[in-house]
Amino acid sequence: MDPRQRRWFLREPSPDAKMLLLAMPYSGCGASMYKGWPTSVGDAEVVPIQQPFRENRMREPHFGTYQDVTKMMLDDIGDIVTGRPWAVFGHCGGALPAFETVIQARERGLTPPHQCFMSSQVAPQDGPWGRFLSLDEDGLRAEIAGLLSAMGAAGSAAEELVDLFIDTMEADVEANRVYWRPAGTVDCPITGIGWDEDVEVPHGLMTGWPLWAPYEKVLLHGTHYSFLEAPAELIDVLAERMRAG
Repeated sequence: MDPRQRRWFLREPSPDAKMLLLAMPYSGCGASMYKGWPTSVGDAEVVPIQQPFRENRMREPHFGTYQDVTKMMLDDIGDIVTGRPWAVFGHCGGALPAFETVIQARERGLTPPHQCFMSSQVAPQDGPWGRFLSLDEDGLRAEIAGLLSAMGAAGSAAEELVDLFIDTMEADVEANRVYWRPAGTVDCPITGIGWDEDVEVPHGLMTGWPLWAPYEKVLLHGTHYSFLEAPAELIDVLAERMRAG
C-alpha cells in the first residue's frame, strides 16, 4: 500500500477480513474517535477512515465538501475498500460523507455495500438540519468541550484540544451546511439508527431514508454521543446485519 492510500487509515485493513465496515468520523473529529469500538463487529473489520485536516493529516487542507472528500477517497482506496464485501457507518455529520460514499460507489460502478448504517441524521434531501449549523465560534467551542468530555478528556488537556479542534469543526460544519442531494436510489439496504434521548437529531426526523432503498429503523437507548462507547445494543444491530455469505 503506497503512502497516498495509507493516509486514509489509522491501521491498514487486514487482507484476511471477510468484510470491511468503513466508519466515518463525526464533525470536528478524526478516526481515533472510534478508539472505544472493537476492531471487528460480526464478520466485519472496523476500519475508521481518516479524512484530511485532522490528527495525523492536520497539515493537509480541508476537503471542502462531502462530494470532494468522497471522490478523493475513492480515487485513492476505492479498489481496496470495495474489493470485498463492505459496509458504511456514520453518525450525525459523519453519516453524510458515509452515504455520499455509497452514492459515488454506485456512480462509479463499484460493488455496492452490503449495508449502510445511518445514525442520528436526516436524509440528504431533508437537510441540512441541526443545531450545530447555526452556532457561532463560542457555541461550537462549547459543543467540542462536550464531545471531548464524552470521549473521556478533562481539565487543561481538554481546553487545549478545543483550540486544536475548532478550525476542523468550523470547516466540517460548513461542509454539512452546504450538502444536499435530491432523493435518489442506492443499491444497498439502509438501517437508520435513532437514539431515544438524542435532542440534537431526534429520531422522528429520520423519515426520508426509505425513498433511497429498502429501509429499517432501529431505536436504541442513549444520547447523541452514546455511539462513542459502542454500546452492546448497537454492536448487536451492526453484527446481525453484517453476516458474510
